[in-house]
Amino acid sequence: MKQYPFIVDIPADEYHEAARRGEFLSSHLLGDFRACPRLYRKRMSGEIEPTDTAAYQTGRALHTLILEGRAKFDAEYLISSGPTNPKTGEPFGKTTKAYREWLASQKRPIVSSEDFGWMLKLQQSVALHPVANALLEHGRAEGTVRIALNGEPCQIRMDWFNPDFEGRPVIVDLKTCDNLSFFERDARKYGYPEQLAFYREVFKAASDGVAPDTYIVGIEKREPYRCGVWKLTDGLLDQSAATNQMAMSLLKECRCRNEWPTGYEALRIFDTI
Repeated sequence: MKQYPFIVDIPADEYHEAARRGEFLSSHLLGDFRACPRLYRKRMSGEIEPTDTAAYQTGRALHTLILEGRAKFDAEYLISSGPTNPKTGEPFGKTTKAYREWLASQKRPIVSSEDFGWMLKLQQSVALHPVANALLEHGRAEGTVRIALNGEPCQIRMDWFNPDFEGRPVIVDLKTCDNLSFFERDARKYGYPEQLAFYREVFKAASDGVAPDTYIVGIEKREPYRCGVWKLTDGLLDQSAATNQMAMSLLKECRCRNEWPTGYEALRIFDTI
């Protein structure tokens, strides 16, 4: 089986901090720029502080459980609903002083028992899907690749890399959604094809032209917790890569001129559909 020594293990905090310092362009930063150059600039300058919502934290925990397994999950997270109120026999509310003091004393992020039960349902949905299970049977989670694309230092952090799936290297990205029936629409809305195209191009540059196949595993966050798998076609990835290349060229221009437009400066026409 072919080895890929350019895939390295880098802690998530270190990876994201390098992007915030502007040392490497990531797919998410490029997505910010495509959406609005001024938004990208404000985030890079620190005018807009990075957010870490409860939803993001839960998503990271879910990725750990599904992709890295229960042992890794237990090493990084504590499953608990907090201290119990002796008067009621129920956990203290999260806004109470007792809960806040308990939370401050914990060394690991907390996942409530209720949330963990929900995560197990999503994990089972992925495990029971024949294609998803096959994709995730072999490989590694959270591998990082760093290399320059057209002089721009870039980095990717792959949810999952399988070095040999049906004879080809494969990048798999894990996504959650509210309704799997609208996943393809949502994927375009949130720029998933551009994200995976960026991954593919960075991998190709690091591997002397080896182009991995790319898949998305989508899971519903509510009953019946359906799981689906999509393989992105070369045509879609080529088109998305061209979009990324145009954005990266414009990014260089914005840096040179120190001009960061919103993208809505010109008059637009609103006509019939």
